[in-house]
Amino acid sequence: MKNKLRKLDIPLLLVSIILLALGLVMVFSSSSIAAVLQYNQTEYYFFKKQVIVVIGGLIIAFFLLFFKTKNYSVLSRLFIIGAIASLLSLRVYGTVTNSARSWFRIFGFSLQPSEFAKTFIILYLACAYGNRKKFTHVADVFIPLVPCVVIFGLVLMEPDLGTAAIIAFICMFIFFSLPVQKNRVMLVLKGITILGGIAALFMLQNNLDMLTESQASRLHYKEPCKRYLEETGYQVCNGYIAIHNGGLWGVGLGNSTQKYLYLPEAHTDFIFPIIVEELGLIGGAIILLLYLLLLYRILVIARNATSLRGSIIAFGTFGYIFTHIAVNMGGLLALIPLTGVPLPFLSYGGSFMLNLLILLALTQRVSIESKEDIYQREVKRIVGGKA
Repeated sequence: MKNKLRKLDIPLLLVSIILLALGLVMVFSSSSIAAVLQYNQTEYYFFKKQVIVVIGGLIIAFFLLFFKTKNYSVLSRLFIIGAIASLLSLRVYGTVTNSARSWFRIFGFSLQPSEFAKTFIILYLACAYGNRKKFTHVADVFIPLVPCVVIFGLVLMEPDLGTAAIIAFICMFIFFSLPVQKNRVMLVLKGITILGGIAALFMLQNNLDMLTESQASRLHYKEPCKRYLEETGYQVCNGYIAIHNGGLWGVGLGNSTQKYLYLPEAHTDFIFPIIVEELGLIGGAIILLLYLLLLYRILVIARNATSLRGSIIAFGTFGYIFTHIAVNMGGLLALIPLTGVPLPFLSYGGSFMLNLLILLALTQRVSIESKEDIYQREVKRIVGGKA
């Protein structure tokens, strides 16, 4: 066991622990007022639930460190089937929140199948592509993506545009990371993929009739403070106010004024403005630097992976975390439409936190396997040289 743990990526582990601890502190700080005034609970209500999820996630993550990634081949197919089945069952048994039927209510906790679908997609594609030595035909690349397209469509029907977009981006990250032959057909397909993403964004901007009234309003995201009485304008503008209040050094931990129900659901998607208000732009900049280090270490693991399966797991995890950060930050700064995407480690959310910890554990497992493979090759080289 000690030998396995020594092969962990220590910088990634330390950054994860720091962000996890900071996230728990800020969930308590940002949710305590809303828990009492809005939900009629104790100030520790959301904090306790988040701690339970984190402890459960860490226990699962610890055991995953000792489970070889090659053993997921059969399980990944079962996981992807389970994801499709759970998304279908949402149509009947799901709970509607923010105009989307995306949740199951189980023992007082909300479970979001689409979050687990992201993790299952990464694991499934890693196993589906990881057994191939090269990709010579278009079918080799696109046939494994069929279940992912089904999941994308089911999430889009909930409707949850933000999560569907992230699923699409994760698949794109993995697709562009594959060691495909650089022939004309593959270059054309990659070009079509990029143009398809641009076309989808254009259609959403100009064909609002296909969206619900709530979703269409989210696409009017520019100049939020001029639309203060609208839902998206109100949220983003109050986020601006929180950031402005914080200044360079912040008003102090726990002293935010915007969390007094001015900023709706401040402990979830809009937790970053509360962090900046309390810890200042310096605190916000430190968090961004921690994110950069986290993503860099995941990329290092992906590049140094000794198997394609491990590389895809790490690249998929990179895409998962990077896309959530980009979409969340872009929405709260009114650079892109507001989609209600949580911020890694910091936002309150059980399903998201659990899957984040699972993916980080899988990435650390890739690091362990890569170091073991390199060590064994070195031993064989030395033994072979002496012989």
